[in-house]
Amino acid sequence: MKHLSFRRLRALCWKETLQIFRDPSSNLIAFILPMAMMVIFGFGLNLDSSRLHLGLLNESTGAAANGLAGAFVHSPSFEVRVFHDRGEMDAALTDSKIRGYVVIPQDFDRILQSGGESAPVQVVADGSEPNTARFVDAYSNGIWSSWLTSYYEDRGKTLPRDIEIEPRYWFNPSTRSRNFLIPGSVTVIMTVVGALLTSLVVAREWERGTMEALLASPVTRPELLLSKVIPYYGLGMVSLLLCVAVAHWLLGVPFHGSLPALVLVGSFFLLSVLGIGLLLSTVTRNQFNAAQAALNAAFLPATMLSGFIYEISSMPVFLRGVTHLIPARYFVSSIQTLFLAGDLWEVLLPDLLFLMGASALFLGLTARSTRRRMD
Repeated sequence: MKHLSFRRLRALCWKETLQIFRDPSSNLIAFILPMAMMVIFGFGLNLDSSRLHLGLLNESTGAAANGLAGAFVHSPSFEVRVFHDRGEMDAALTDSKIRGYVVIPQDFDRILQSGGESAPVQVVADGSEPNTARFVDAYSNGIWSSWLTSYYEDRGKTLPRDIEIEPRYWFNPSTRSRNFLIPGSVTVIMTVVGALLTSLVVAREWERGTMEALLASPVTRPELLLSKVIPYYGLGMVSLLLCVAVAHWLLGVPFHGSLPALVLVGSFFLLSVLGIGLLLSTVTRNQFNAAQAALNAAFLPATMLSGFIYEISSMPVFLRGVTHLIPARYFVSSIQTLFLAGDLWEVLLPDLLFLMGASALFLGLTARSTRRRMD
């Protein structure tokens, strides 16, 4: 059995590096594609609902009713359209011109000042979009609660409360969805980039006829495999650091972790997805088929089953079990922890151990599938 020759390995790595610089597709996949996807995810993906279109009908002319109406008009959560007729407002809701409406009754001031009963305010939301309806309800309750507290304080009174709720957010105090969506999107981007980069390299050798020359040379199987991994690992790490830099400095997502922790976790994740691409390239020996298989094997699971958008705990039991086999699940957890919380090794270490196992598995399967003979 031949021993590993660092001289041959260095020569093969230099050959692959020259191939990267001479092949526009590698630079396109490593740099242009991640930046385009970061822009799409960063500016196009948002689970926050703001400036909802809301109708407002104030049937009272009292000062308290006008003050509450002003609180809705000046709220940053709503784009308020004032109506003077309930039928017109119902029609606007039916036509989806507004997502809900608020009605302040004509006896609002009298009931509020009497103190004997609760002053009613009607909130109607469009139930055809349940999430939007919940936003309308939650925002309206928040405005009502804030206004009522101010109303009592202006009169030297204290609003009686059975329970005082004081929310405290540990890791995302701004509650912006982009702060956890954008780190998750880095996982999807790097899964696609890593799998695509290596899904073409072995298949390209077979299609161009250069694999026969390599098989006829003294190059060993470990040298061949490492020469395909090392240059693309370096290219992938540059792409990963570039994505993190764009997320932090351009898109404004706070990063509380350290660079060594990011490089450590990112390295093993990148090795696992590079192994997936190499395995597909080795098995198919066709660039088109390998690229298609890499997209399906990388993008769909990373998007649907990693917890990036869809909560894993709400999935059926079978799918929850499947997610444990997907490297992207563990990198989503790790990179969101690094961005939002910092170097919490209680979370990072289990993810890191799985990513190490996944990289060893896929690279091992690739080595097993690589044979030094013509079939």
